[in-house]
Amino acid sequence: MSWLKAIVGGAIGAEALTLIKDYIEKQGGLDAVVKDFQTGGFKKKVDSWVSTGANEAISGIEVGQAVGIEKLKKLAESAGVDVNKARDLLAEYLPVAIDKATPQGKLPEEKK
Repeated sequence: MSWLKAIVGGAIGAEALTLIKDYIEKQGGLDAVVKDFQTGGFKKKVDSWVSTGANEAISGIEVGQAVGIEKLKKLAESAGVDVNKARDLLAEYLPVAIDKATPQGKLPEEKK
């Protein structure tokens, strides 16, 4: 996931990086994450992260709704942070990660 390394140079810390990486991997990749947010009622927001335009913000509460509390608890535990911090980190950095992973405005082709 070289695109994740691209955001490390910014203000992202190890906790946020671990959280995002774990979430994306456990969901089965970017496609699955994007679909989860689209079907969870946040299609417009997640589509903005993939597109070449500006990213729409998402709140920690909305991330919690899209991800689900049980998944969020497991992610928080594996990253060594509390649930609220995990939710807020995902809200802040997941849009950036997806944006960086989709510079052409579309999800990368899956490698088979």
